[in-house]
Amino acid sequence: MSKWLSAAILFFFLIFTGCSANNGMKGNKPPKTMVQVEDQTYDTKLGTYCWQSNGQGECVDTAGPVELLKGKKPIEVKPGEKVKIIMNYNPKPNELHLTQINNNKESEIVVVKNQFSAPINKGVYYYSYGVWWMDKKDKHLSHGDAFYAFALEVK
Repeated sequence: MSKWLSAAILFFFLIFTGCSANNGMKGNKPPKTMVQVEDQTYDTKLGTYCWQSNGQGECVDTAGPVELLKGKKPIEVKPGEKVKIIMNYNPKPNELHLTQINNNKESEIVVVKNQFSAPINKGVYYYSYGVWWMDKKDKHLSHGDAFYAFALEVK
């Protein structure tokens, strides 16, 4: 890890841990998140995150989704099939982004009501689902963030 990245993480950690201890966040790390295709659910892999609960904060840096999922079998889907992202946790994150990675190309995917459509073309697609719990009063203050990785294989 570069000195710059280490310093940036330390700075963010210091700012992050200075947040209010009573922010409604529970647990010692971000909540479990799953992907649902038809009536079958699949776990995602927790990647990089910063989390604060009960006055304690922690930031963890990991590899990206392709590296995190190396050796894991992708979720098989049909072209255009609906994919739902499930997080049973309150408070819900109030900002989210879904990035699709295929052949080293990244694209932002629109998520509506926690759902998106699988790609039409056959192949393996990696996803990074990033979520943030931003403060309702201070738009620059985060109470937590997490990135989850999963892969789909369009058959």
